[in-house]
Amino acid sequence: MRMDDYRESDNVEDRRGGGGGISRGGVGIGGIALALVVSYFTGINPMTLLGFIEQTPLARQEAPAAHKPPANDHTALFVSKVLASTEDVWTTAFQQNGRQYENPKLVLFTGATPTACGTGQTAMGPFYCPGDHKVYIDLAFYRELKERFKAPGEFAQAYVVAHEVGHHVQNLLGIADKVHQARQRAGKAEGNALSVRMELQADCLAGVWGKRTDTMKSVLEPGDLEAALTAASAIGDDRLQQQAQGRIVPESFTHGSSEQRVRWFRKGFETGDMNQCNTFKAERL
Repeated sequence: MRMDDYRESDNVEDRRGGGGGISRGGVGIGGIALALVVSYFTGINPMTLLGFIEQTPLARQEAPAAHKPPANDHTALFVSKVLASTEDVWTTAFQQNGRQYENPKLVLFTGATPTACGTGQTAMGPFYCPGDHKVYIDLAFYRELKERFKAPGEFAQAYVVAHEVGHHVQNLLGIADKVHQARQRAGKAEGNALSVRMELQADCLAGVWGKRTDTMKSVLEPGDLEAALTAASAIGDDRLQQQAQGRIVPESFTHGSSEQRVRWFRKGFETGDMNQCNTFKAERL
């Protein structure tokens, strides 16, 4: 990706090495990967799997002091520019639909950090918290993406951020609240199905971002789109289940199959239109 012409976002909080926060013994990368895989196909919070759920009120936890990423941190600089590109894309897209966009924050952390949704953990992978409008990521996840999931490349990394920002878009549009309320009334299988539609819509919105940011700045290079599609495919529920347990249980899907994730990202990318991402009315996912 050619991101040289993009500014850095002012909405990045770097909590790495800031002191304070939550201190714990480390978790091996194998344990983290296992928790990620198991959580994908069971729907169990990986924090629960690793025994890290905090019992104390969040207000008593102290977040590390945030600061700007150092200038020589290439990966942090890259995600900051990706975040800036999402700000530009969604500000314009919301305006075109008669709405006002609110920029999210992106928090860089290692190990664990307090959030409005509970204690965030490296083992969760990148995630969005609707309670504080922040995207959280431990940049070590990109090593997992490259080595374990065989999805290298900067556009694959950018897709991860864009997907989580897609959840922020859903939150601003009121979709997240409606899905949360529906899941509370639904059984497990129906709740999982709603979660799949939610995740596929975020994939589609990530595709919309990819198309629009390339139109604005010509950031994509040969092979970039394939890198993002590889990343989407690599974290499909069917592939993760097959790797983890040797069989596939579609009714337990929470994110969608590899084919579905690729299809919806591609649909967003080909149309560049957020209004084409209504997975909740789609007959075929």
